[in-house]
Amino acid sequence: MRPHVELIQEDDYVWHGAELVGGEGRASERRLSVDEEDGSSSLRVDFHTDWGRGPGIHHANSEYYVLEGSMTYGGRQIGKGGYVYAPKGVPADAITFAEGTRILHYREYGDAGFDAVDSLAAPRWADAREDVIVIDSDAMQWDAVPNPGPMPGLFIKYLHVDPVTGFYTRLVHAQEGWADHRLAHHPCYEEAYTTQGHMEYNFGTLDLGTYFFRPARVKHGHFTSMEGGATWLLRSDGELFNWYTQNEWVRWGGEGINYGPGGGAMRWSQSSHELGGESRRSDEDMEMLRASLEYARSQGADEGDVVEHGLGTDASLIAIAKALDTARLQGGHGDHDHDHSHDHDHDHGDHDHGVPEADWGAAPADLEHPDQRTDEHAHNWGAGRVWKQGDPIPAPILSSLPVRSRSRGRWDGDGM
Repeated sequence: MRPHVELIQEDDYVWHGAELVGGEGRASERRLSVDEEDGSSSLRVDFHTDWGRGPGIHHANSEYYVLEGSMTYGGRQIGKGGYVYAPKGVPADAITFAEGTRILHYREYGDAGFDAVDSLAAPRWADAREDVIVIDSDAMQWDAVPNPGPMPGLFIKYLHVDPVTGFYTRLVHAQEGWADHRLAHHPCYEEAYTTQGHMEYNFGTLDLGTYFFRPARVKHGHFTSMEGGATWLLRSDGELFNWYTQNEWVRWGGEGINYGPGGGAMRWSQSSHELGGESRRSDEDMEMLRASLEYARSQGADEGDVVEHGLGTDASLIAIAKALDTARLQGGHGDHDHDHSHDHDHDHGDHDHGVPEADWGAAPADLEHPDQRTDEHAHNWGAGRVWKQGDPIPAPILSSLPVRSRSRGRWDGDGM
C-alpha cells in the first residue's frame, strides 16, 4: 500500500531518470507516490528530448496526461489536456512526446514493464479487459458534480471509469468561493495533483504542482477555493462516498518514564486545541466555511457551528467529561452517595470500585467492513473495501504524520 502523502509540493521531490522501458529519448521523473508491494506509482515526467516507443503491452494499467506540450498516440497528436489510458495486457499503439512536454504518468496494479509487439493484432493477456482510451480533455465540457458537498460549485470531466472495480480518473474544478466545512473520509483511496488555481485547507495550501495521496478512510477537509478556483486531476480506486464528521476532537498522551527534569517520570497529553491558540486561517477562509455551513443548513442539514481548531472550547475536554459522567452512571459507586473525604485510612477490603466502561460511542471495530481482518488486505489498515448502501460505515483513520512537504504548506497538528 502507498503511504499517506499530504501535502507535497512537487518542487520538494528529487528528479530520477524516468523508468520508461523500451523508449528512445531522455526524460526525468518525480515519484509522487509509489506502492512498493505491487509497483503502482504516480509520476511527474519531463521530456528533455523528443521521446517515443513503438506498439507494446504494458504490465500495469497505465495513464498519460499532458500538462504542457504535446503527445502523439497512434498518429493522433493531442496537446495540453491530452489523455491516454492503456489497460495492462492490451496491445497499445506507438506513443511519442515532444521535447519539453510535461506529463502526469500513472501505473496501477503493476510495474513499469513493457513488452514490444509487432502490431495491435498481437494477442491480449488472458485476463485483460477494457480497451485503450484516447481523450482531448480540453475539448470536453465541464459537468456539474451531482453531489458536490454542502454547496454547489464543483464540476467534473470523467476520463476513465473501470466498469468492474469503479476505479476512476477525472478532472475536478472547484469554482471560486466553493467551500466544505466538514471533515470527510471515503471507502477508497484518493489522490490528486493540482493543475490550476489555489485552495486552502487544514493540511496546507493546494496550488499548482501540489499533490496528495490518502489511503482509504483517512480523514480530511475544511476546504476553501480562493480567487480563480482550483482544478485537479483526481483518482480513486473505487466509488467515492463522502462520510462526514463534525465536532471532531483528538486527545492522546501517556506516562513518559524518562521525560521529566533529570530524566524522571512525567505525564503528558496533547489535543488539536493545544497548537498555539492563534488563528491559522484567514478571515476570508473562515467566512467561506461559515457560508458553506449556512448553505447546508438552508438545505435542512442539522450541523454545529464552524470553529477553527486550536480556538474555542477544547472539544476533547467536553468529550472526556461526558465519558466520565457516563462512567459514573454505568458503574463505580452508582447511586452510592460518596462525597466523603479520602484523606483518612480507607481500607476498601472487598469493596472493589473497579474501572467502569466509559461510553465513547461506537467502537471502530464494530464499524469495520466484514472482510477487514480476513481478506488479502487485512495487513493494510488503509486498504479500501467495496462499500454499498446498507453496509456499516467505518470510522475514519487518523493519520497524524503523513509524508509531507519540507518547504511549503501550513500545518495544524494532524490537520483537524
